Amino acid sequence: MNDGRDHLSKAEIAKDTMQSGVEAAAHTVGEVATILTRAVGEVASAVGGFATEIFEIRESSRRAIAEHGQDEASSTIEVDPEA
Repeated sequence: MNDGRDHLSKAEIAKDTMQSGVEAAAHTVGEVATILTRAVGEVASAVGGFATEIFEIRESSRRAIAEHGQDEASSTIEVDPEA
């Protein structure tokens, strides 16, 4: 008498188990790769934004020096060691 269940061999059960494990691993690897790709892009964007700010600060400094009649090559910053 058939109780309505499929009768699977041990080999087929092992194959299905292995297949499910490989599929889960592939899915996880894909998710991690997506996360890393996004993170690398965000880091590159942040570093690029920082570099842009540094260039803008440098240019502002040059303009300020020029507006105050100082020669950029001869300008120095003096630091009071007792301050």
